Amino acid sequence: MVTSPAMKTNRRAFLGSLGAGLVSSRLVHAQTPQAASGGGQKIPLRKAKTTPLFKSPEGYPNAIAATADGLWIAEQKTDNAHLVDWNGKLLKTVKTESKNTSGMGVGDGFIWMGANAAPQGIFQTDMTSKTITHRQIPLGPKENGGGCHGVEYVNGKLWIAALRLRGILRVDAKTWEPELLIPYSAPRAHGSAFDKDAVWLVTGDERGAGLVKYDATTGRALEIVEFGEDACDPHGLAWHNGVLYSCDAGIHPGWPENKSPTHGYVFKIEIA
Repeated sequence: MVTSPAMKTNRRAFLGSLGAGLVSSRLVHAQTPQAASGGGQKIPLRKAKTTPLFKSPEGYPNAIAATADGLWIAEQKTDNAHLVDWNGKLLKTVKTESKNTSGMGVGDGFIWMGANAAPQGIFQTDMTSKTITHRQIPLGPKENGGGCHGVEYVNGKLWIAALRLRGILRVDAKTWEPELLIPYSAPRAHGSAFDKDAVWLVTGDERGAGLVKYDATTGRALEIVEFGEDACDPHGLAWHNGVLYSCDAGIHPGWPENKSPTHGYVFKIEIA
């Protein structure tokens, strides 16, 4: 497929843009890139190279999380969480009650699965496959806080790519209090990964995918990453030892299932 200059311009626009969020008395609303940078600072645009590493245990990896024990992979169709080593060898499987899992964090001895189908919400599961809690994403109806496309656990906090809010919401994992919202306006948002004092978010639409890196305190967009047409299709996202990892579930809005030639693979992302 040939990409026209107009399509490239549109792709960069949706990758880098941020929408308006909401303000709550208990929620810090991060600034937009324009407000945080004085309105005139250009956001750097970089390119991504992807390298397939190994196939996930079941073939529909939709979320990943990096830990000292290895890489956790959440399967979209079975909602199992698999721990593999860095060569893809299966070490452990945890069954969860999540549905259409689209985000996963691991921390404090638990797996935190983000459901993107009823009953939605975040499922906290221990390593014996026991559900500890099931809670809806905050700031929505009690019984339905909306879908999820990314979860990251960092120092007692969950960073949730909340679809209804169209933002990355930081929530205290114990009290379930919402603390910070970083809004986005990309048509498709997916996995997120924490990198020191910044958070990465997978973005895109039927034309392709990209990444946006945000300041985790102000919400200011720090850089945009564009994927080439021959790149793997990112869904989940993890940061480990200075390297970004992702996974290709083979299910992308607007595409035939398994259109991507690397569906089912975990892959490495290198940014130039």
